[in-house]
Amino acid sequence: MYRTNAWSKYKGNELEKLMVHNEKYKAFISVAKTERECVTQIVQRAQKKGFVDFNEIKQKRTQLSKGDKVYHVNRGKNVILMVIGEESMETGMRIIGTHIDSPHIDLKQNPLYENAGLGLADTHYYGGIKKYQWVALPLAIHGVVIRKDGSSEKIVIGEHQNDPVTGITDILWHLSEEQMEKAAGNFIDGEDLDVLLGSMPTDGKPAELVKANIIRLLGEKYKISEEDLISAELQIVPAGSARDFGIDKSMVMAYGHDDRVCAYAALEAILDVSECQHTNCAVFFDKEEVGNISNTGASSMYFENVIAETMAHMGTFDDLRLRRALSNSKMISGDVSPAVDPIYTMISDSKNAAYLGKGISLNKFTGWPGKVNSNDAHPEYIAELRTLFEEQGIYYQTAEPGKVDLGAFQTIAYVMGAYNMDVIDAGVPVLNMHAPWEIVSKADVFETYLAYKAFLC
Repeated sequence: MYRTNAWSKYKGNELEKLMVHNEKYKAFISVAKTERECVTQIVQRAQKKGFVDFNEIKQKRTQLSKGDKVYHVNRGKNVILMVIGEESMETGMRIIGTHIDSPHIDLKQNPLYENAGLGLADTHYYGGIKKYQWVALPLAIHGVVIRKDGSSEKIVIGEHQNDPVTGITDILWHLSEEQMEKAAGNFIDGEDLDVLLGSMPTDGKPAELVKANIIRLLGEKYKISEEDLISAELQIVPAGSARDFGIDKSMVMAYGHDDRVCAYAALEAILDVSECQHTNCAVFFDKEEVGNISNTGASSMYFENVIAETMAHMGTFDDLRLRRALSNSKMISGDVSPAVDPIYTMISDSKNAAYLGKGISLNKFTGWPGKVNSNDAHPEYIAELRTLFEEQGIYYQTAEPGKVDLGAFQTIAYVMGAYNMDVIDAGVPVLNMHAPWEIVSKADVFETYLAYKAFLC
């Protein structure tokens, strides 16, 4: 079943809209490289569109009514945007759920040390990465340090043109024969992904003077001590901005397309909503890359609690009504799909795979071989979405993650499906998924935004 290339419909003004949308996306993903940075960007955009902090609603004990726009932030790493609909929430919501965490490398709580006259930081990687892809690259440090008095310090090192970058070193080719004989998964050990921070010693006694100098510099610029790193959340990410990719500038190369490309589409879609029949939600989760865990992941009670709070401020809350609201809802789990790579076609079933440039990808299921831990959307719901997208002229395709026995994918879909709502994974196809630099088609980025916008209301 051949799917037409989405680029074929873009001419003149429509092509210009697509390009402008992608320029805005590039600006977003270039600065939103951690969960906290994503939340900051989302909240800033929402406030400009008239969304009000839910904490203000609670403090003033304000009643919510149709047309109201609110947002709720959880620990700086989750955010929910809501537009209250005309119908009772019991009739169900229209929800787009995405995740804003991406694979990266974390500094450990006691990271700093010195060896061979060099200052380094000990790390622990986060999510599914090919460790060898992260060496010999310019890397940046993003995050926050919380001091004992509760004050915080945001840190970004390596993004400004005049900033230094950091990185992880590798063995020179001339002496790497033994290393090159290892399997790719063991090519570099996790404990060897340590970040090189400096080489200049400070004055003092001849013991770890390079490390001491690094601590001095951090203290001077950020007013933090080595001990403050115990309560820090510092991430190592690729340094640099999103770039046009390809001679024709038809693609975007960036860190964190998985899954911030879908998060951005969800954000833009709900910001465009003024009035809606059903209450609309855009939910941005953390911890998807490590199994939807913790109080900021999809498995927490956070989403359910916010819906309960919302209904309470509409005067309609009780446990049964909450359960009805969740069960009657329809959701798109906005997450990316692996795109067919012409060099590695052997991992894909060509008839059931996502292609760059052919629109939003619908994944009926993900999971392990045998559909283990999969959501597996119902055909009735897929038929609804097919009808909607075709009526709106939106390009879509269907896909599976890859050949049946090759690997495993998991999203937030199975977690949200536990509420008995209809859920399907649908998002942007990606090349180089989970690599430091991923690639998407600008046409797919825009088609996914249009699909999410059509789904809401």
